[in-house]
Amino acid sequence: MGPLLRLFFRPRIEGPEHIPEHGAAIVAGNHLSFSDHFLMPAILKRRITFLAKAEYFTGPGVKGRLTAAFFHSIGQIPVDGSGKDAGQAAIREGLGVLGRGELLGIYPEGTRSHDGRLYKGKVGVAVMAIRAQVPVVPCAMVGTFEIQPPGQVVPRIKRVTIRFGEPLDFSRYAGLENQKAAIRAVTDEIMYAILTLSGQEYVDEYAAKVKAAQAELTRQTGPSKKFPKLRR
Repeated sequence: MGPLLRLFFRPRIEGPEHIPEHGAAIVAGNHLSFSDHFLMPAILKRRITFLAKAEYFTGPGVKGRLTAAFFHSIGQIPVDGSGKDAGQAAIREGLGVLGRGELLGIYPEGTRSHDGRLYKGKVGVAVMAIRAQVPVVPCAMVGTFEIQPPGQVVPRIKRVTIRFGEPLDFSRYAGLENQKAAIRAVTDEIMYAILTLSGQEYVDEYAAKVKAAQAELTRQTGPSKKFPKLRR
């Protein structure tokens, strides 16, 4: 699919030299669209493994089987996001990928942005970076929200940009992966690097929390009411 995706979307690739040619590394990016799952792997020379939601592998019917087959074919790992141990399971799977010297892709926001803004990052990326002692390459997908916003099944054919920043070294935090202040600081540094590349508006809230609040407000007041703007 790579040549077809490059032909149709003609992605501009900025900073590909920041992806290490060998060895383990984390590529941490913003997540604006379902298309992100296709476009980033299509333009990288190295294979990259993402931790994907388990729902992508368990959908019903023909569509569900095709989706599962696609994610399996590109080497994605299903992670159950429910339950108190979900975060630890994701970290174990990610460390396994890094332990094999491979590239691990992760979206620190934990879910797709529903409005194109960049949301607060979850700390799992920091725990893995510190424990595995690997660099983190920030990545920004620019334009994918416009080609396939939430609810749109078929993406629009439009050029997008994929930017990679300089690798971030967190070796100074060695041994501190269990310290809340340390992993929060590392996560925030990663998110700031993504923000600098993407130029998005930043919201200091978790995307999943904002989505849930918006859904609840819609349930109570109806779809005609607008969600109140968050203070930033």
